[in-house]
This record gives sequence, C-alpha cells and structure tokens, in this order.
Amino acid sequence: MTAVEQPCYTLINLPSDSEPNNEMQLKMDLEKGDTKTKIDALKKVINMILAGERLPGVLMIIIRFVLPLQDHTIKKLLLIFWEIVPKTSADGKLLQEMILVCDAYRKDLQHPNEFLRGSTLRFLCKLKEPELLEPLMPAIRVCLEHRHSYVRRNAVLAIFTIYRNFEFLIPDAPELVATLLETEQDMSCKRNAFLMLLHADQDRALSYLASCLDQVNTFGDILQLVIVELIYKVCHANPNERSRFIRCIYNLLNSSSPAVRYEAAGTLITLSNAPTAIRAAASCYIELIVKESDNNVKLIVLDRLIALKDHPSHEKVLQELVMDILRVLASPDLEVRKKTLNLALDLVSSRNIEEMVLVLKKEVAKTHDVEHEDTGKYRQLLVRTLHSCSIKFPDVASTVIPVLVEFLSDTNELAAADVLIFVREAIQKFENLRPIIIEKLLESFGDVKTSKIHRAALWILGEYATTATDIECVLREINATLGDGPLLEIEQRLHAGENPEEGQNAANGNSATGGSASTGTSSNNTLVTSDGTYATQSAFNTTQVSKKEKRPPLRQYMMDGDFFIAAGLGTTLTKLALRYAECSQDAKKKNKFDASVMLIMAGIIHLGKSGLPTKAITNDDTDHLLFCLRVLSDRSPKVIEIFNLRCRNALNEMLLAKELEDMSIQKAKEKPNNKIQADDPISFLQLNQDKSGELGDNIFESSLSQALVGGRNTGSELVSTSKLNKVTQLTGFSDPVYAEAYVHVNQYDIVLDVLIVNQTTDTLQNCTLEIATLGDLKLVEKPQPVVLAPKDFCNIKANVKVASTENGIIFGNIVYDVTGAASDRNVVVLNDIHIDIMDYIVPASCTDTEFRSMWAEFEWENKVSVVTTITDLADYLKHLLKSTNMKCLTPEKALSGQCGFMAANMYAKSIFGEDALANLSIEKPFNKPEAAVTGHIRIRAKSQGMALSLGDQINMCQKSYQTKVVAG
Repeated sequence: MTAVEQPCYTLINLPSDSEPNNEMQLKMDLEKGDTKTKIDALKKVINMILAGERLPGVLMIIIRFVLPLQDHTIKKLLLIFWEIVPKTSADGKLLQEMILVCDAYRKDLQHPNEFLRGSTLRFLCKLKEPELLEPLMPAIRVCLEHRHSYVRRNAVLAIFTIYRNFEFLIPDAPELVATLLETEQDMSCKRNAFLMLLHADQDRALSYLASCLDQVNTFGDILQLVIVELIYKVCHANPNERSRFIRCIYNLLNSSSPAVRYEAAGTLITLSNAPTAIRAAASCYIELIVKESDNNVKLIVLDRLIALKDHPSHEKVLQELVMDILRVLASPDLEVRKKTLNLALDLVSSRNIEEMVLVLKKEVAKTHDVEHEDTGKYRQLLVRTLHSCSIKFPDVASTVIPVLVEFLSDTNELAAADVLIFVREAIQKFENLRPIIIEKLLESFGDVKTSKIHRAALWILGEYATTATDIECVLREINATLGDGPLLEIEQRLHAGENPEEGQNAANGNSATGGSASTGTSSNNTLVTSDGTYATQSAFNTTQVSKKEKRPPLRQYMMDGDFFIAAGLGTTLTKLALRYAECSQDAKKKNKFDASVMLIMAGIIHLGKSGLPTKAITNDDTDHLLFCLRVLSDRSPKVIEIFNLRCRNALNEMLLAKELEDMSIQKAKEKPNNKIQADDPISFLQLNQDKSGELGDNIFESSLSQALVGGRNTGSELVSTSKLNKVTQLTGFSDPVYAEAYVHVNQYDIVLDVLIVNQTTDTLQNCTLEIATLGDLKLVEKPQPVVLAPKDFCNIKANVKVASTENGIIFGNIVYDVTGAASDRNVVVLNDIHIDIMDYIVPASCTDTEFRSMWAEFEWENKVSVVTTITDLADYLKHLLKSTNMKCLTPEKALSGQCGFMAANMYAKSIFGEDALANLSIEKPFNKPEAAVTGHIRIRAKSQGMALSLGDQINMCQKSYQTKVVAG
C-alpha cells in the first residue's frame, strides 16, 4: 500500500469501528486496569450514560471487577453510577444483576468507615425500587445507633425518604425517630429527626417540643428553623394553640441566628395582631437591617416592613419606631437609603417630625465630609425628603430652609435644583416665611456655581421681592455678581491687559505694571535669573496672565457665551423696577433705579455684540432684552399685569395641579374599603385560588372565568389574568409525545411547568426535556430524565434565570428511548417559548429634570416609526401606554384639546432597576379626520437590549391592533 492510499483507508474504516473500539477499550480498562485507569474509565462510562449512550455489556464487568474495590474515589463514582444506570429490563422488571449490587450496598452499610456508611445512606434516598430497599432495612435500622453523628444523620434522612415513598417497608419509622430524638445530642441529627416528625407524625413532634419548650434558645439554628415552621403550621391549623407557643416565638426573636429571627418575626406577625407583637417583630426586622451587611437582605427585610406598614392596624405601631428605622441610613447603599427615607416619610407624624428633621440635618452634614460616587444622589434624596417634610408639616419649614439653602452652592446641580424647587413652592405657600427665604437666598446667591441655578434663583427673587428694601438688596446682589460699571468697558480693559479696578491709575501712568500693560507694545523688562544669567520678560506674557483674572459669576457666564441667563436677568430686573415704582414714593429714586436697570440691560446687549465673548448673543436673547427695555419705557398696564400677576398665578396653578396628581397617586395606592354590594358574587372557599403557590393548579377557576365572560373581551380582567393564557403548546396533538408548558415569571427567574404526555402504547425510557436559551437567559438546572408508562404523563419543572430586561427565547426538544427498540433515540422538536419584556416592566414616575438628565445620559436610542390605522392622537397614546406598561409623564391637561400634533414623554422601570425613556411625537392633518396618525417614537435606555426589545414591543402592538381591526 502506498503512502497516498493510507489516509483513504483510515477514513473509510474509522467511523464503523470507533464506537465498538471505545466500548471494548472501556471494558478492558475496567477489567484489567490499575486503580487510576479504572477511575478514568468509570468517569467515561458515567459521562456516556448521561449523554444517552447505551452500554449494556459494561454493567456486569463493573459488578465483577470494580464493585469489590475499597478505594474511596471509586466508591463515590459507583454511587453516581448506580443512580443513573437503568435498573430494569425492557419489560420493566428489576435486573438480576442488581441483586449483587444490593448485597454490596448491605456490606457498605456495615462498613467500619463512617464516610462509606453515610454516603451510602444518602444514596439510598434516591432509590425508587422497593425490591432493592427491602433487604437493606435491618442494616439501615442499625445505622441509627452508630457512634458517629454523620451516619445517624443520614440514616434519619434515609428512613424519612423510605417511609414517605414506601411506608410498608418501615411502618414504625416515626416511633424509631422519636426514640432517637429523646436521646440524641448532636444538633444536626436532632434537626433531621424533628423534620421527619414534622412531616410524618406531627403529634409526636408537638409532644417533643412541649417537653423542651424552655430549652429552645439553647438549640442550634437549624433546629430552631424547623421549630418555627412547626409552630406556624400548627397555629394556622389550630388557632387555639397560639397561646401555647407564642412565648416560644418571642424567645426566638433573640436568637443568635439572623435567619431564625427573620422567620420568627414573620411567624409572630401572622399569629398575633397585638401591638406588642407587631412592635417586637418590627424591632427585630430593624435590627436585622442594621446589622446585616448584605444589601439584598436589607432590601428584602425592608420590603417586609413596608408590607407591614400597609396594614391599617399596624401603621400606628410603626409610627413609634420611625427613629429606629432611620438608623438604617447608616448603610452605604443608595437603594436601601431611598427605601428607608420613603418608609420614614410615610410613617412620620407631628409628634416625631422634629426629631426626624434633626436626624436628616445630621445626615446632610455628613455628606459634606464624605465623597462617594453616590454622595450627590444621596444629598438629592435628603433634599427631597426635607422638602416633603416641610410641605407636609409647615411648622418645621423655618428650621429646614436654612439647611437646604446651603445646598445652592453645592457642586451637585441636581441637589441644588431640588432645593430651588422646594424654595419656590415654600415661598408661594408660606407667606410668613418669605422674608427669611429671601434673606437666605441672597446670602447664598454669590456662591452658586451653575448658570441654571442662578437663573432659577433670579426668577424667585424677582417674583417675591416685594418691599423696597428687599428690591434694593436684590439689585445690589445682582451688581455684585455681575460687576460694577459698564460691562463692555470692563471687558475691553481686561482684553487689553489692564486691571479694571485700577483703570484710572493705569490711564494716568501712576501704576508701573498697569502702564506697561496698557501700552500694548512688546517692551521687554530685563531680569536676572538664579544662576546669574539675563532673561527677558515680554509685556505680551503679562497680558495673558491678566486675561485670566477671575470674573464675577454672572459676567463669566456671558463671556462663556451663555446669554440665556441674561434674558432671565432682564425679566427679573424688569419685575423689580416695576414693583419698585409701586413701593417707593420718591420719584428721584424711581428714576435712578430705572436708569440702573436699563444701563445693565443695555450693557449686556453691547457686550454680547462686541465679539469679546466666546459666542455672540443670540437674536432671541437680544429681542427679549429689548422687549424688557420697551416695557420699562412704555409702562403699559396690560404688560405690567403680566409681569406682576400672571407669572405668579401660573406657578400657583402648576402647584395645584401637582397636588391633585399626588392625591390621585395616593388614592390609587390605598386599598379600597371592604364594602360588599348586594349584587356582588359570593366567593366559595372551595373555588378560591390556591394559596400554596403551586403552579398549574386552579384550572377550574380559570375555566369558570372564561365561561363567565363568554370568551369575549368584555373589559373584565378575568381572561387576561387567567393561568390558561400562559399555557404554551410545545408539540402537536399527533406527536408521540405531547407537551405544553405553563410559563410563570417571578422577579428574577422563569419557572416552566412542562406537562409531558406519552400518547403511545410503549414505555418511554430516559425521556428527557432538553432546553436551551437565546438572549440574556440562563438555564439553572438540567431537567432529570423520566420513565413514562404507556398513556402516562408527568410534570417537569425547569428554572431559567433572567439577568436583564430584554426579549428572550427558550427552545429545545424531547428525546426518549422506546423500550425494546434497537434504533437510535427519538426526538420531538418543541415550539419556541418567547419571553415577553412586558413581564419585567412596570410604570414609574420621575421629575422632568430627572427625565432630561437620563435622556442626555443614555447612549442607546431606538427610533420607531408610527404605522397604525388609529385616527385619533389621544387614542393612539392610550393604546401605546397599555401595550408597553409605560407611564405618561406629560400632564393630561397639556394633552387635552383638539390639535394636529401631540408630543408626550413616557417612562418605565424594570424590576432590575433599568430605566426606559420614550418620547412620542405624532401628528395628523387637521382637515382630514379619516387620516391615520403618523410620526415616530424615540426610545432611550442604558442598555441596547432594553431599547431594542421595547421597540419590538411597540411594533408588535401596532401590528396586533391592525390585525384586530381587520378581523373586526
């Protein structure tokens, strides 16, 4: 054979002999190999069986040559092998070889090594063949008396499992375990024994608990948890037992284990509504939040406190614990602090509002000393909380305002903006506080660092400075932050290199420095350096230094090209001048004031057009300033009314609208009163929904709901919430294996409850549900294979973890072997399960400032065109909000009326904390009532998946509406 022919020979013969050679090699390794070789071969056998391979010839070789070995690694691998290997023949009878394996089990149960005994006992918990377990029962009983706790602990578990599955094998199991429990000292053994009695013989468990009720505090936490579970079950089944065990639950609130305290507090709330019990449970929750370091634990326990607050009779008890709840603010996590502040704000009353404000003031002081990435956001939270406290309890507003006004000079613009929103609302609502607010605002005016805050502060000062003294103080402060003198002349001197404060001296040549700079020549001064050499200094260099002189803040904004603040300043100055004319009786003062104001505005216009600023003043800002000058010169009564009254009335209307919106939101959160109407349907206990949370139950209720609404969309939510709507058919009715899945979406995972039906007359071996995911989904655990008898069915549950808010797809197939068949494995391909993004999105609210901030921050944008048959703008918005679970942030009043276009902002939040923003911009020809709505929707999110998935949802809802219209 030539070298060229050799590869062809290999390619032709390799596939046909590869598998037999592999199985033969495995047999040889298992039979004649050393210990290490046998371990490797046994691992390969296990992997091949798990992958669906059939190795019938390997079983006897393992029994003969591997089973007698005493190596611990081989013992571990054999336990896995016996668990997964088929133990029955094609006709469903137990294999004869398993008798030999059963004898090996018995020897391991009598082995002197406690590890072998214990691991074998754990393995027996997984056996489902009573024929294998029956010969082993004497050896299992003996293990209950073993000297080592590891063996006794696993013996209890084995007896518990066998008693639950095959009670006839050990009918006296509760008595055996109760006897063990009385003499046992090891806590893990006592826990397992008590757990078995809890589920197998509750009376014996209660008898034991009654005998040692005073010693519960000395037990380990694992046993205490089981005791709490028993008390919960017993007291719910028989309420008369509450008084017997309530003291035990109280004692467990002081357990050293956080888990026990948490469960005991939850159980105490369900057992008693007494104020002392609620106070003790709430205090326990607060201690857990304060002492636990895990933020997830803090959030979970906080949710329990919030749920406790929602109960009407418990709210008064929690109001006494507000100061304790505020201790949670020591946590560095922003989400924990946010929930804590919201909870405290809901609970605070007039009795403890002053104490709460003192605590919040201390927290405000702490934020000045600590710099963290969330410090700015925490300051903003504190500002909003103090704002809400002041509006809710006006008596504390006078103490809160000085603290909040200090935030105006903060580098965090969000916190400063929130302070101004509070100041604006407080100065409008509380007339008695206006003098102190204006005083504090003027004190902090010069320290403000951003033009946006300065602009808002100018509006407040111009609107609410009503006395002559206040108006003069405001003008002085404006001159101080703008700079005295003509603006253009000052900037020209700076540009020329002069010192504007010494302008006169510079012009007369009295100052050497000023004189050299003002000449504008390149005259040089001779200098001597440190090493004795000569150097020269040019006047051009000194000019550059003087140009960098620090300017007053308002003038600096204009030199940077921000003349929008100049337009706001013109409005403020106009209001001040008009109001000063009403307050002052001195005509000379009035004229002087008007001249000063006009000079400032004229100077701003000249400066903006001079070319010195980085950007010239815009035409809009110029027109606005010229309009203000015209108002001061003409003094038209209608225009004066607009400046003096209409602006404040507009603010008042906005605040009233906000109050109405807050009241509507609060009413929506409140639970309706338990009023029963005469024609309300009667609720029967037998027909109510199962409270156990088991999936797939209550089919009768779902069917009844559909029957009540007649299968039509009558506006009722019965059909939409029915569990039948979440059932997805995975295979066809004619497939040999029929499957359907109930998709249950929890907060962070998806539970698939899959019903598999064998529609054939054959026994299906190793029937396995194979699942894969597409998207940010992850299968937690691979479903175990099952055996299905002819016409039999079973339920298989699979958990899928969700990491982010985006659409996902779950797909897969069902593979199985037919008993007695020699062919390859059979496969049934499943339909895809589409996970909807709407299961994770909930409507949310945010302020306009936060919306704009997030809109500018988020980098992913998805633009969706509006393609619909809807002819009304408002109807399209309603349909979009209903289909996307978003909330419209634009006030309803702004959207009302007939118009040819509409713009609205929408916002939603996912359960993972992701934000989704949307801006709707639609229009239709006003003279064509039958024309469809056109436009687009811009979506912005922090992640790409969120933006794309929400866009897909919008496209889908548009198509579904068109389909409904065509079908109708």
